[in-house]
Amino acid sequence: MYALLAFTPILVTIILMTVLNWGAKKALPVSWATAAVIALTGWKMEFGSVIGFSVYGVLKSFDVLVIIFGAILILNTLKQSGAMSTINNGFSGITKDRRIQVLIIAWMFEAFIEGAAGFGTPAALAGPLLVGLGFPPLAAAMVALIMNSTPVAFGAVGTPVFGAMSTLSYNLTAIGADTATYQMAITKWSALGHSVAGTFLPLLALGLMTKFFGENRSFKDGLKAAPFAIFAGLAFTVPYFLTATFFGPELPSLVGAFVGLALVIPAAQKGFLIPKETWTFPSEENWDEDWKSMADLGKTTESNMSLMKAWTPYMLIAVILVVTRIPSLGLKAFLSSQTITISNVMGTGLDYSLKWAYLPGTIPFMLVAVLTHFIHGMKAEEIKFAWKNTFKQITSAAIALFAGIAMVQLMLNSGVNGAGLESMLTEMAEALAGLAGSAFVFVSPFIGVLGAFMSGSNTVSNILFSSLQFETATILEMPPVLITAMQVIGGGIGNMVCVNNVVAVCATVGVIGMEGKLIKRNAIPMFIYSIVIAVFFAILIYSGFDPLPL
Repeated sequence: MYALLAFTPILVTIILMTVLNWGAKKALPVSWATAAVIALTGWKMEFGSVIGFSVYGVLKSFDVLVIIFGAILILNTLKQSGAMSTINNGFSGITKDRRIQVLIIAWMFEAFIEGAAGFGTPAALAGPLLVGLGFPPLAAAMVALIMNSTPVAFGAVGTPVFGAMSTLSYNLTAIGADTATYQMAITKWSALGHSVAGTFLPLLALGLMTKFFGENRSFKDGLKAAPFAIFAGLAFTVPYFLTATFFGPELPSLVGAFVGLALVIPAAQKGFLIPKETWTFPSEENWDEDWKSMADLGKTTESNMSLMKAWTPYMLIAVILVVTRIPSLGLKAFLSSQTITISNVMGTGLDYSLKWAYLPGTIPFMLVAVLTHFIHGMKAEEIKFAWKNTFKQITSAAIALFAGIAMVQLMLNSGVNGAGLESMLTEMAEALAGLAGSAFVFVSPFIGVLGAFMSGSNTVSNILFSSLQFETATILEMPPVLITAMQVIGGGIGNMVCVNNVVAVCATVGVIGMEGKLIKRNAIPMFIYSIVIAVFFAILIYSGFDPLPL
């Protein structure tokens, strides 16, 4: 009974966001209020404790919010300076084969944007670019969403992992485990799982694209590009995994895409592993009606800026991130020590510290945004619009994050109660352990998918469910680092079908009303990817392997 009661705030979230189609900024405050009522009545918590833990959650959300703000600011700055249009136009003359074009733009370029910016922007950016190259809008939306999954775990310089750690740090501290060591472990195993399945995701996406949008409606037409698709997959996942293993969660997607682009673009230009027959879509007059855009998307604004100049801000971001993340260079320790601390937040006994200088949102994102004003010679009106628009865009994310993290922190700390109960998440974990038993490994990634589906974010999914997965793994005596890694991976997979991203991409390519069809089609690769992940980790777990015994 208490487990069901504890699940109610999450159930409310699911119903409001998937059945009633509420946005996260409306749904999550209601979910927090539901959690607060349950905490006061079912768990008999003191009113001051409920407010205190919620306020602590709001404070914790600032860490993520600063990163989101900086990521969106960079993107808006580059749009205003003309750099983004130059970057987009640079892709158009490389190859005429639509299968190769989609690998460069929706797999590699999207991964780069995910690594640097994240938060739903990559698919919404790649979709219109593909349409501009002549892709059917519905096809562009489908592949843009499918490809935006493997890089997501480390999008916006590692924010989803930091979101997971914002809740897992409580669990780890409670058992005396080292949070830094656990963060590196979850980063490595999330990257390995994504690399195993993600290497073949480009090939799967090509097969689905040729099946649904090719003249022959054949999966085989996609398979004919298998050598180049697997090459493109490895060109990203190998440096992605190595970077995660040795440097942590900030750089894998960014470095993987940098290296991948450097390998894949010259290979495409030279015809390396390219199919002999060029594949393209049927002529536009033969397109199904639902393939087409129902809106005037307009044309990409032209820019005379050189490609090198356009890419300079992203290059600066990558360099600054590397320099500030390598301990031996000394900057990491200095920046990490710059903190704003609030002790014993509202009598909860919890201390909050904002490492403002070490957060990627400030250095390098905001720093590089300011430098870009001068590098690209931006006008005052352009600068003003970029900042003003970023503040507008951050509002919805802020409300959702404040409420979502407040709810999670309240549920995490609800063990401080007058009813003699465990915390809400522990009660749920015990129930899940009893129901799923040893089969929980096959449930774990789908919990991550569910979190992303209902919230539109790998980060929010991790915030909602990482502690739940950790508690369940502990109860079932499974390796917590592998189970929580599946949570991080599942949250990335959920981007293929999450309502927020689907709506955003459909709007940008003009196929509004096709959201249901897209979700149904993208559920195919979502399910395949999740099962591959579950089987891979099940082999490790059932063999008794534990990479980080706690």
